Amino acid sequence: MVNESSSSPGSSNCTHLFVRHGICFACKAKVSCVQGRPFGYLFSGLHLSHEAVSFTKHLTTLISLYGQRKLHLVIDLDHTLIHSVRTSNLSKAEKYLIKEEKSGSRKDLRTYKDRLVKFRPFVKEFLTEANKLFTMFAYTRGGSTYGHAIVRMIDPNKTYFGDRVITRKESSGTKTLDLVLADERGVVIVDDTLDAWPHHKRNLLEITRYLYFRNDKRFKRPGLSYAERKSDEGRSERALVYLLKFLKQVHNGFFTCGLEDELDFKDVRCLIKGPLKPHRC
Repeated sequence: MVNESSSSPGSSNCTHLFVRHGICFACKAKVSCVQGRPFGYLFSGLHLSHEAVSFTKHLTTLISLYGQRKLHLVIDLDHTLIHSVRTSNLSKAEKYLIKEEKSGSRKDLRTYKDRLVKFRPFVKEFLTEANKLFTMFAYTRGGSTYGHAIVRMIDPNKTYFGDRVITRKESSGTKTLDLVLADERGVVIVDDTLDAWPHHKRNLLEITRYLYFRNDKRFKRPGLSYAERKSDEGRSERALVYLLKFLKQVHNGFFTCGLEDELDFKDVRCLIKGPLKPHRC
């Protein structure tokens, strides 16, 4: 049901599919209530009706598959692409990192307020290559300010994610593909936490949790941390390297169908058969 606080010619027959800041795109009427979902992370004040969400997901997927030969990739931030910790929680053997970050000698370290942020090995190369095959969304349970700050660190020019950053502000509970404007049949999810996606297991690829620092709010790494040992994921254990290899296989499997008409029916979930943890990820 839609409530209008004012009307304009033709507005009585308008279903108000797309509304922004309370104004219908089509009829320009003021709309006080729309059944559907807000998509303010894409455009401030944007609200789509249920019908508009369904239509946009379908159209976006067709354009992506036929026009760009791309699937969609939804990827977690914390413990997947980065690891961050409060500087006050650094162990004595990790304190040297503060000086290294300030000196600029470490390109894989950044600070955000009172936190030290470490990029996962191969993250830049991963995003560069994955961007050729997927339209990417960043999805974090972190706050909006934090999530956008982390994405700006790893994607300062909005080359990979654009404005497609979903945070706790838009999704306070479990993570959901309802907020991703693409059909589920063309979406791959990458996360270190399976329980975060209770309704989308078939789309889900699990990646090994990245723990660089010793003390973490939710997880503790046994033994010395990478930071304490002044090391990191070795070349043979870099999870993002093997993840990229698997994603390329999925992309090739989806698009090597021979007949373009088959793209109308192909489902990436049949290739993933998730939840799945790819080899050495």
